[in-house]
Amino acid sequence: MAAIPYTEARDPAGIRIWKSCSRVVANLRISEKISGIVGLLVLVTTLLMVMSIQTVRLQTEYRRALASSATTAINIGRVNALIYAIVMESRGVYMSTEPGKVKRYADELLRRNRELAGVIAEWEKTADFSDEAQFPAFQQRILQFIDFRSELARRATEISPAAGRAWGDNDANRSLRTALNDDIEAFAMQLDGRALLVAELADRSKMASWYLALLGLCGLLLTALNVVVVRRSVIAPLADIAQATDSIAAGNTDIAIPHVMQSDEIGHLARAVRNFRDATDRNRKLEQRETEVSRQRDSALGQRDRLNDKYLETKWQLGAALNNMAQGLVMIDARGKVLMTNGRYRTMYQLPPHFIGPDTTLRDLLEYRAENGLFVGDIDKFVAAILERVAQGKPFVTEIALPDGRLIRISEQPMDGGGWVSTHEDFTEQRRAGRILERTERFLVTVLENVPVAIVAKDARTLRYTFVNKAAEKFLGLPRVQIIGKSVRDLFPAETADRIERQDSELLAGNQDSEVVIRTFTTPNNGMRKAVVRRIRIADQAGESHMLLNMIEDMTDQANIADVAA
Repeated sequence: MAAIPYTEARDPAGIRIWKSCSRVVANLRISEKISGIVGLLVLVTTLLMVMSIQTVRLQTEYRRALASSATTAINIGRVNALIYAIVMESRGVYMSTEPGKVKRYADELLRRNRELAGVIAEWEKTADFSDEAQFPAFQQRILQFIDFRSELARRATEISPAAGRAWGDNDANRSLRTALNDDIEAFAMQLDGRALLVAELADRSKMASWYLALLGLCGLLLTALNVVVVRRSVIAPLADIAQATDSIAAGNTDIAIPHVMQSDEIGHLARAVRNFRDATDRNRKLEQRETEVSRQRDSALGQRDRLNDKYLETKWQLGAALNNMAQGLVMIDARGKVLMTNGRYRTMYQLPPHFIGPDTTLRDLLEYRAENGLFVGDIDKFVAAILERVAQGKPFVTEIALPDGRLIRISEQPMDGGGWVSTHEDFTEQRRAGRILERTERFLVTVLENVPVAIVAKDARTLRYTFVNKAAEKFLGLPRVQIIGKSVRDLFPAETADRIERQDSELLAGNQDSEVVIRTFTTPNNGMRKAVVRRIRIADQAGESHMLLNMIEDMTDQANIADVAA
């Protein structure tokens, strides 16, 4: 079985031509579409004008042919032609949307009105009708028709074409036209018998009317087509784009812009609006970012101001603390550059107020002190030793004697990250007072050691012995190394220890500072002894007891002598 070859179904030639034309029209720009329609409309209008001129020419030939005997018939034809011309000019006013064209059609209409009025005036002079009342009525209707069309032209030019259209499209106009047609038909019936030329002119006028009607219909269709094109290609897209623009202006940038794919002016405008949307969105994001950056900047500035205030306050407090220190302070970095000194240091070494500058070094300080007799020694070795200790990060304490006799204790401490802090304390008076106190203590110890009365001291809180002299060693029969740090329970029998502790506690708890008692008790290593004990509570300025002093006078030998004598 032979295969049937496949043939693609093809549209008829007319449909293909229509589709091809549709594609061509769709690709045209709006200005090209409107220009084409307007061109066709101008062509139709031109044909209308040509047909009107042809009608006038026919009327002129008719008038020449009939001469004076056919004036009435000619006037009927002229009136009929002018009425049609006025109607056509009125339609031109109706169909035009541009003010210039409306003005041109309105001027032509007024001119036709004047011509019609002139014809009626001439006709009035030569009117010859069997019915004498017929022409005045016809003339009155013509004048009404002229006034009506003049008002139409005025409204169309001074108000709007729509106002003229509304004025012309009413029942009074149609009634008037009907009456005029009736009059003309009546005139025609009266003139049928006058000449064959009237019938021929009527046929030609009828044909011209059809041409004019056809051309008028074409003009109306072109006007309607122009309205449709403008509405679909301009007004509707512009409304969509305007709505999108309003949304963008309201801050909504997340919308799609319609008609951006069109290749005509609307597409160009839509793409411009899309670019505007994108720019607006970028500006909005930039404004948001700027607002956030501004807020963060204000916050950072506020925090910086607070930190700066805190820094200044801390710096002031630190400066006040450093300048009110009893010790002098100097701070240097790892290279020996002076970072800071306090007032006590400058006073201690008699440094001028403005001597310390940004570039002052430790060597500069030592050289100035050496020049003023406040440093003795090798400056290079001294600086090298300090920098070595700074590098090693080891604390260091030393004492130096100044040439003026002052004693300075220097405490060096390394800083984190490199550097060195040194405090200088003038302890000349403390050393002098310490020496005096040391001599006084030696003197008192010598006195206490050599008095015949046994003296012991106890801590007020622990009641342990803290001091005994030689007489106390003899009285107790023990060396002091076996007494110091011990309590009465470590040295005396339990009964004696209980009595001594009770008496000590009563003295410490009472208001008396001292008391004298006579005791007989067994010593740790010296037998039974009888003694007069003077007990003294030693307190600080607040009245708190911190030591209990016992002075024991041994009365045993005197009591034995008295017993022997007795």
